Amino acid sequence: MPVEISIPRTRGKGKIKVSEKRKGAQEMLRNMDTDDLDTSVALIQALIPCGLKTIEEKLKREVDMLAGEKRRHGKENLRWGDNPGSVYLQDQKVPIVVPRVRNKNNNIEIPLEMYQKLQSPYQCDRKTMLKLLNGISTRKYKESVELVPEVFGLSPSNLSKRLKKNTLGSLKRLKMRSLEAYDFICVFIDGKRYADQGILVALGITIDGEKFILDIEQSHSESSLVTGQLLDRLIERGLRYKEGLLFIIDGSKGIIKAIRQKFQEYGFVQRCVWHKQQNVTSYLSNFQAELCKRDLKYAYRKTSYKEARESLEALHKRLSIINESAANSLAEGLEETLTLHRLGLSPELCRSLNSTNCIESIMSHIAQFTNKVDYWQNSNQILRWNAASLMEIEPNLRKIRGFRYLNILRHEMKQEIKKRQEKKYGSIKKDEPALQAIES
Repeated sequence: MPVEISIPRTRGKGKIKVSEKRKGAQEMLRNMDTDDLDTSVALIQALIPCGLKTIEEKLKREVDMLAGEKRRHGKENLRWGDNPGSVYLQDQKVPIVVPRVRNKNNNIEIPLEMYQKLQSPYQCDRKTMLKLLNGISTRKYKESVELVPEVFGLSPSNLSKRLKKNTLGSLKRLKMRSLEAYDFICVFIDGKRYADQGILVALGITIDGEKFILDIEQSHSESSLVTGQLLDRLIERGLRYKEGLLFIIDGSKGIIKAIRQKFQEYGFVQRCVWHKQQNVTSYLSNFQAELCKRDLKYAYRKTSYKEARESLEALHKRLSIINESAANSLAEGLEETLTLHRLGLSPELCRSLNSTNCIESIMSHIAQFTNKVDYWQNSNQILRWNAASLMEIEPNLRKIRGFRYLNILRHEMKQEIKKRQEKKYGSIKKDEPALQAIES
């Protein structure tokens, strides 16, 4: 048997004392080129123990560059004492003494560039926003994140203003960013309730399977009017749909009506089979519900449209004897639950696109941020918090399962669009300008 040899690891540079490391960091900050202000500011704000002392040295160096040596005659810029001021270290304000420089010819104050750079929070207050979104109370914020005893500007009212400013920026970015550069093939639409208020969220899936938050809209219900306004904004922002869009929804009649009005033959509706199952089984006893769930899963797992339709029709006949209401619930919108089967892509894409799981997962992520709010003051607060949450969630979203088959889905939708247009405009072949004139 081979002999195992244990080789001790040497600590090497890890044995250097913390005090020596701090001295090295201070020396590095002193030797930094003053012209590289962004690098200087980032390092100063990251190395808090060295930052306060280094800020003073940096300001003195800038004053020397502007006003020259002390007690030298004939200078245009003069030292003009100092004023109390403050700078941001990361997202927290610290008081400092700020030297002043004045131009004697123009009699105007010359601002210090380094001091102006340090007047805004590092990373645009993003860290503060994330801490508050993740549950740190504004009243307990100072005790939780205080860097040095002298910091100020962390009062609840000040933090609320900063949070409002940043979440409002997230809301504007979400609602105003252009969609022209993206090739979307699917759109999920779903709602989320906040007491007597609610929001609609639209999630887009690109041809490569990437998830993209399209927009949010505040609404008490999922009516066709509200959904239509949401879809109109998406079209105005550059949403392309002439090659077909598959909409995955929970079965709201208002949403379906709006999709058909706005996209006509270019819109395809896939109703969530899980919601259909919940609707049907809600009329049945526990034992009957279990049998119905089994039969529904069996039917929707069929690979062909014909087989799935026959299985569902057989289940409808059985339910008509057991419970007429359950049978009617199954028949309502049944064809829209088989859209992927009709397009011939049920085995490849059903796990991702025959239910609203993709957007339901995002809703549960939003809840991790918004459930910490006990009282919503107004509608704007609801929109701002949801927009900020969605913008933080979006970069971590993964591609949908089966995204490699989305090109086939696009091809099948194009073929179906041609059939719909022939049925709508007649079998006469029309050239593209004439067809566009008819559509307009």
